[in-house]
Parts: sequence; C-alpha cells; structure tokens
Amino acid sequence: MRHRVLVGASLLVAPVAACAPLRVGGEKARSRLAVAVPDSFVVAFETSRGRFDVLARTMWAPVGVDRFYYLVRHGYYDDQRFFRVIRNFVAQFGISGDPAVNRAWKLRRIADDTVRHSNTRGTVAFARRAQPGTRTVQLYINLKDNPRLDVLNGFGFAPIAEVVSGMGVVDSLYAGYGEAASPTRTDSLHRGPSQDSMAVLGTPYLVHGWPRLDYIRRARVVQEWRGGVHLGAGGR
Repeated sequence: MRHRVLVGASLLVAPVAACAPLRVGGEKARSRLAVAVPDSFVVAFETSRGRFDVLARTMWAPVGVDRFYYLVRHGYYDDQRFFRVIRNFVAQFGISGDPAVNRAWKLRRIADDTVRHSNTRGTVAFARRAQPGTRTVQLYINLKDNPRLDVLNGFGFAPIAEVVSGMGVVDSLYAGYGEAASPTRTDSLHRGPSQDSMAVLGTPYLVHGWPRLDYIRRARVVQEWRGGVHLGAGGR
C-alpha cells in the first residue's frame, strides 16, 4: 500500500564518502565533511516554534544514520519547511527550498536498513517510495506510536533517531493545511502543498501559498559519542 508520508519527491542523497557537497564546494569542503560517523550524536533543531533535540543511534539504522549525519553537517535542513504535518500521525520535512539542490540530488539513493526499533512516538525515520532502495533526504517524526510503519510495504521504515527533548515543540508545529490537495481530493483535510511543485518551485511556492508552515532555522550536531566516549560538541 502506498502511503504519502513515505512517498516523498525523489530528492535523494548519495553515501557520505561519495557525494559532492551540498551548499559548500571544493575539495577542501569535501574533505572536511567526509568524516567518520559517530556511534551516536545529538542534533539540535532550532525552529520557528522553538528548539527540539534528536539523538541518532548508528546501531538502529547505520545506512540512514550515515546519511543524516552527512546532511546535517552540510546544513542541508536549514531554512526548510515542515510541509506535511498531520495531527496524531507525523511531521515531515526535507525537500530543499532550492530547486537546483533538488535537481542535483534527485536520483541519488541509499539502501534500506532493517527495522530494529519501532516507529514509536518521537522517533525519526527517512521517508521513501513504496519500492525498496528509494530512501531520500526527506524525514518524518512520529507524532504517536505508528507500529504499522514498521512493516508497511513488507519491509517497513527504520527509525534512525528519537526526539530526546522538545517534543512539545514538535507537537506545536502548524498542522492546519493537512495532506496535499489533488484533482480528486480538495476537501478541508487536503489543502497542503504538492511535493512535486515544491521540488521544482522552491521556497517562494510555499511562502506564497502556505505562509503558516513552520520551518527549521538551523540544525547542527551538538554532541557526539564514539566507542562509548563522549566527545562533546561535534559537527559545525
């Protein structure tokens, strides 16, 4: 069964060591950002509603956590909208406001991780299409326990992290637009933006049509652990 939280636009990112940088260029930047991924790390999301922190655990989903660490270190999620917030379900984000970035990463994908932790309230996972191997830069946060996402499409969605502080901020994200409108669904629950249009038209499309969407001001790695040792502040 196809589910919209898992059906993001094809905005896909390559493995950590193999990708050209996002938003920063040159060999120096590539060398600086292609670093070993910690066993676990905390990312602070500063948003239009306040701050929340997520703890990523490599043991939960090593491929997905590698991707997440890489994207955060690039500042990829800065200035991005929470474009799909469904009460008592999920809050989704990850489509760049820059169409050029979306084009550059459109066909780059990562393999699926085995689901090792359930989609419980506060966990974070990559969105994808209904087919294997289609995970992307898009993420969602579970606003309640969603165990059916553990097995949806026969292989489920592997959480990579969990909100460890500020879940009240996540709960407060604007949810008034609902799902994306379509030719067949234009009711009050389907007034949200089109993911395809977002990818092509970028932030101006959202600001014009959905001005109340909350957004991420910046996301940064603030703590890291390797081999059980706390390394303090990490990332950028």
